Amino acid sequence: MSFPLLTATAALPAVGAVITAAVPAARRTAAKWLALLVSLATLALAVTVLVRFDPDGARYQLTESHAWIKDFGVRYELGVDGIAVALIALTALLIPFIILAGWNDADPLETGSRRWRPTQGFFALILAVEAMVLISFEATDVFVFYIFFEAMLIPMYFLIGGFGDRAHEHGEAAASTQRSYAAVKFLLYNLVGGLIMLAAVIGLYVVAGNFSLQEIAQARASGSLHMATNTERWLFLGFFFAFAVKAPLWPLHTWLPNAMQEATAPVAVLITAVVDKVGTFAMLRFCLQLFPEASKWATPAILVLSLISIVYGALLAVGQRDIKRLVAYASISHFGFIIMGIFAMTSQGQSGATLYMVNHGISTAALMLVAGFLISRRGSRLIADYGGVQKAAPVLAGTFLIGGLATLSLPGLAPFVSEFLVLVGTFARYPAIGVIATFGIVLAALYTLVLYQRTMTGPVKPEVSAMPDLRARELVVVAPLIVLLIFLGVYPKPVTDIVNPAVKQTMSDVHKTDPKPSVEAAK
Repeated sequence: MSFPLLTATAALPAVGAVITAAVPAARRTAAKWLALLVSLATLALAVTVLVRFDPDGARYQLTESHAWIKDFGVRYELGVDGIAVALIALTALLIPFIILAGWNDADPLETGSRRWRPTQGFFALILAVEAMVLISFEATDVFVFYIFFEAMLIPMYFLIGGFGDRAHEHGEAAASTQRSYAAVKFLLYNLVGGLIMLAAVIGLYVVAGNFSLQEIAQARASGSLHMATNTERWLFLGFFFAFAVKAPLWPLHTWLPNAMQEATAPVAVLITAVVDKVGTFAMLRFCLQLFPEASKWATPAILVLSLISIVYGALLAVGQRDIKRLVAYASISHFGFIIMGIFAMTSQGQSGATLYMVNHGISTAALMLVAGFLISRRGSRLIADYGGVQKAAPVLAGTFLIGGLATLSLPGLAPFVSEFLVLVGTFARYPAIGVIATFGIVLAALYTLVLYQRTMTGPVKPEVSAMPDLRARELVVVAPLIVLLIFLGVYPKPVTDIVNPAVKQTMSDVHKTDPKPSVEAAK
């Protein structure tokens, strides 16, 4: 039996979470280093998965399959395609930076009520989320996927509600109330989506007799399994609803701004750059592969919702007073682009959407983590409380600018290529949708440049005049992300070579081919 590499990749952070949580409170520094070492070891395993994966080989590789609940046809089945490999690498890459960025975020906090934060619990919860996200990308059994899709809500709830941002203009009591509200809202929205999905998972078992993604897809392709049209559509909607909440897609997005505002900056990155990617990934893996006809039936409505997300999220980002809420609404707009690319049903759109998941994770991590460093120095999230930071802390301002320019998809930085592919792929089949979506780019430039102008330029406010520049630990966090943004902006081929074969197979699942150009090339 070959080494279970996929299981090991997800099990390592899970075991690390348990050990980190058991570290005595008096040894919180040891807990931090343990969590960091576990995350680096997980990254090494993820790189091994990346190296061993053959983009031109079988669709699902490094597969594992073991009987679990025989009476209900549940098997512990894992396997990865190119899309999953790219997102596993992204997740494993970001977690060490998240841990380093949050190095001091959970240190003991004393207030009038003498409330303490368990440092080891904070890092244990981050590792637990990593483990559940990784196995969600690896699972090819629908039931196994569902368990971890829902289970990751528990550690995320405690990260938002128990370890929220300390910067609050109305004091600790108000901050605690707001954190609790944001955590409960996050949990309720996602639980409702998960319960609806559970009904669809049960319905899928009634129709197919098992939960194996590969077996069901093969049976559908061969014609041995037939779903009635209405049945397929209802099952699709049950799955898609849960994924649209997680993504998040308008109008199911309202939990995200609250969660990102009240969470610490590293946890906010964990939410939008890691956890939310499970939703868009699952649309590609489960919605399109299990319910191809229903996916095509729902495409016009989903494209309209995606377009609303793009414009609505960007418009609300323009009017935000809070830095973290601005980034949250910008992410809603970006997820609109990702979902639009998925359901454009073109190879350019789906390749761009997958590349966008990776690039958005890196760019949002860079911008939000630098914003977190800024907020921790000033003690405020309000844009109006800043001004002239670039004179006091030029390196901080410079990295903030690069993260912002990546967010608006400046050519030469990674998100530009993915956004361009999404728009080209959408325009090829739905030109009106593609044209309107370009307004999201204009609005992105507006909210990003206005944010930079108001916080970094102009007269130096007295409160920021003595602001220290980025420290060594913070530079270690930010510098690699900026290097990746530039590298993938100039040379995205390493990622596209991995994901393109998987995208072609997904296009085949829904029986779609790219539309022919309306103008023939000159001979």
